[in-house]
Amino acid sequence: MKKQTQKTRAIALMGILSALLLIMAFTPLGYLKVGAISISLLMIPVALGAIALGPVAGALLGTLFGITSFVQCFGADAFGTFIFELNPFFCFVMCIVARALAGFLAGLIGKLIFNRFSNSAGQFIGCAITGLCAALFNTILFMGCLITFFWNNTKFIETMESWGITTAGLGKFLAAFVGVNAIIEAAAGCVITGAIGFALFKAGLLPFNGPVFRKGDKKESAKA
Repeated sequence: MKKQTQKTRAIALMGILSALLLIMAFTPLGYLKVGAISISLLMIPVALGAIALGPVAGALLGTLFGITSFVQCFGADAFGTFIFELNPFFCFVMCIVARALAGFLAGLIGKLIFNRFSNSAGQFIGCAITGLCAALFNTILFMGCLITFFWNNTKFIETMESWGITTAGLGKFLAAFVGVNAIIEAAAGCVITGAIGFALFKAGLLPFNGPVFRKGDKKESAKA
């Protein structure tokens, strides 16, 4: 009965986070538009799922984030549409596979931290670092795919230049393309995920008795 209750709660939490992610994805809540470039806040619910339920949940929510991003490549987002026109398969990998991997890796980071630290400081730091890593992994993997797949594409280079994004060198391009974006996304992921996750710990809603929980909680569960 206890396992069934935990499973039901896990499904309910995944449903809530998925709904939140979808609302954010298709409203101004999830993206800050700056010209053709978008600053995304969608790794925050991904990070929260990874904290509460572990790497697999992070991967599933990351996949959902990626699907919403891929859908916008059909005319809703200028950059995504351009990338899709260049190569649909590479666009799929950038949007979906990279986000799923980012969520999974963030979940691994969270699991390592929460299995190591159980005090209040550890809870806050664990949530904040998981949120930070989720945003950073998202940026690193997305940009890694972009550079790997399109950096030698003449049309890509010409279009970036026409949009005012320098391609004079890889370092300058990365700074121009994701310099501000990455900083804002990482800061928001760190602060917001840390605050929400810590509040959930204090409210007794975490640890969730799912894949991610602390050593002390494992012992208590075993005694029960």
